[in-house]
Amino acid sequence: MRAEAGANHDNNRWWPTTISDPRVRMLAADWSTRVSYRMVETYAGVVTSAEAIGFDTLSTRSDNELATLVRPIGLPQARIDYLCSLADLLQDREKEEVDPTAEQVDIDALVLDFATRVRGASFKVAQCALLTARGYHRGIIPVDSGMGTKPAPVLGLVPPSGPVADERMRYVLEAAVHARAAEFRSRATDYQVTIPDEVEPTWWAHLVLIYFKRLHLNGPSPRFCRRRPVCTKVVDPSHPTGSAHGTA
Repeated sequence: MRAEAGANHDNNRWWPTTISDPRVRMLAADWSTRVSYRMVETYAGVVTSAEAIGFDTLSTRSDNELATLVRPIGLPQARIDYLCSLADLLQDREKEEVDPTAEQVDIDALVLDFATRVRGASFKVAQCALLTARGYHRGIIPVDSGMGTKPAPVLGLVPPSGPVADERMRYVLEAAVHARAAEFRSRATDYQVTIPDEVEPTWWAHLVLIYFKRLHLNGPSPRFCRRRPVCTKVVDPSHPTGSAHGTA
């Protein structure tokens, strides 16, 4: 977990710092979805090509041209629909003089607006789009797929059902890091990561959670108790594992 989080913290393979245009970073937030980890290099090539073309030019290309660009990562029509509706949203925000990268903006309102108006953008994608546009260390903790069904019970959380669950869980996670920022920064010293001074380690917390889920809960590991929050022991519970009444 330390190795994976460390390798993807300072320059994430899916949302690399080499992408300079915030609009392309928002594009990458969706185009990275439903792409397997073994295709990360293929995906990176598509995003690099998109930035080389330029967002303004890209948004005027024909569907056939765009389909050729995104075909290596699949779901071409969904990718095109996202791009076109993202371009429309950003045009409207420019007219309204709303800058999603500005320091003083209402993140909750931006996530809701994004998820509502951009085709194919769930709350999760909207969170990722705002994170990538603003930068890793701007206080947003995107809720990765499966967070509500896997890490949440282990942490004693019961998110609501439906699409809003990811957004509600984001509130909880960000509040937790805000309340105990110094403790989290202390724990992060065991990782090979660079966290800027005077920022809360939200990006580090996000990566730790997703790799905790992938490495220990996708399976799941028998060491972690599924009876949370009824059972108070997260790791290595004393009750039997693998029973019909709940497994550890």
